[in-house]
Amino acid sequence: MSALLYIQASPRTDRSYSGQVADAFIEAYRQAHPQDRVKTIDVFRARLPAFDGLAVTAKYTIMHGTEHSAGELKVWKAVESVIQTFKAADKYVLAVPMWNFGIPYRLKQYLDVLIQPTYTFSFSPAEGYKGLVSGKPMLIIYARGGDYSSPDAQTVDFQQRYLEMVFGFIGFTNIRSLIVQPTLQGGPEIAAQKRDAVIAEAKALAAGF
Repeated sequence: MSALLYIQASPRTDRSYSGQVADAFIEAYRQAHPQDRVKTIDVFRARLPAFDGLAVTAKYTIMHGTEHSAGELKVWKAVESVIQTFKAADKYVLAVPMWNFGIPYRLKQYLDVLIQPTYTFSFSPAEGYKGLVSGKPMLIIYARGGDYSSPDAQTVDFQQRYLEMVFGFIGFTNIRSLIVQPTLQGGPEIAAQKRDAVIAEAKALAAGF
């Protein structure tokens, strides 16, 4: 039995193109893997710890190899809880819209809490940086209002490039992508056609994921 973590990063819920594709994938996945557990985290509804003040200090305490103070330790427990939930999964699915060429701010906050030294990555003079979350598959489903498939448009895509880099940094090497685009530029009919085509791809991937 495997545990799949489904991370939702759009506040548009049912109107989210990335969410609609991801939901279709999850439904097909449940049918193909009825024994597996699926846990959902909606980053816009989750109680994510603020990463400021004592939390930042606690991070640098780890980096400097010293002990947490009582105040730092209390704040750090909330950070550890987010990390433990993430690392407990065996597989990952993300539904991510593009916001201003990048990702929604709540997903960025989630990642800022998640990516911590000694938990999801390490550093040593001999090895440099090393990801600590490895050997696990990830599917990221993207939605964009425009079409970013051309070489020129790809230069301002800080959505897919950023997520593949940052998850690669913490150890992921098996990252698959599905993209719904354009969701606005071509009008609602084109958006629906693109979404439906990607949903078909998502369902086909579910059985072997």
